[in-house]
Amino acid sequence: MKTFFIAVRAAIFGTGFIFLWGWVALSLHHRYDITLGIALSDWTRTLGIVLMAFGGTLAFACVTTFVTSGEGTPAPFDPPRKFVAAGPYRFVRNPMYIGAFIVLFGFGLYEQSVAILLFTLPWLLCAHLFVIIYEEPHLRSTFGAPYDAYCHSVCRWLPRRVIASKTRLSSATGAE
Repeated sequence: MKTFFIAVRAAIFGTGFIFLWGWVALSLHHRYDITLGIALSDWTRTLGIVLMAFGGTLAFACVTTFVTSGEGTPAPFDPPRKFVAAGPYRFVRNPMYIGAFIVLFGFGLYEQSVAILLFTLPWLLCAHLFVIIYEEPHLRSTFGAPYDAYCHSVCRWLPRRVIASKTRLSSATGAE
């Protein structure tokens, strides 16, 4: 029963965040796309749907992991009570932000909105700063050594295999 109530809270908070960012994105779309005068191809709508589905699935997997393993929600004011390094969090430390970014970017493609696509960049910067300034210090003070070990073994934004591939590519080409 406890998990059910946590899931209800997570659904309410998640819905609120979706409506908030959807409203911001649509406001930008309606206000600035007319003045930008840049048109995107029709194929971007299909790609946008695919990206929104992928990003939404990733974000939903993160919320599910928070509810079931962490006994909490993604909201900073109702965080998981237990340290979570399962599910998508095995690969990167911030998969929920990645999923949200992919959804927002996909929404910009679907709406064929240059304004929304441009908005994803400061959104990502703000998410990055929030992670560095608030989230990581808070998690370090809450969970201590297990979180430090997790930070040393799991990257913030890119999975290790992607980083290892880039390192091998740089070594092979002589690039630094």
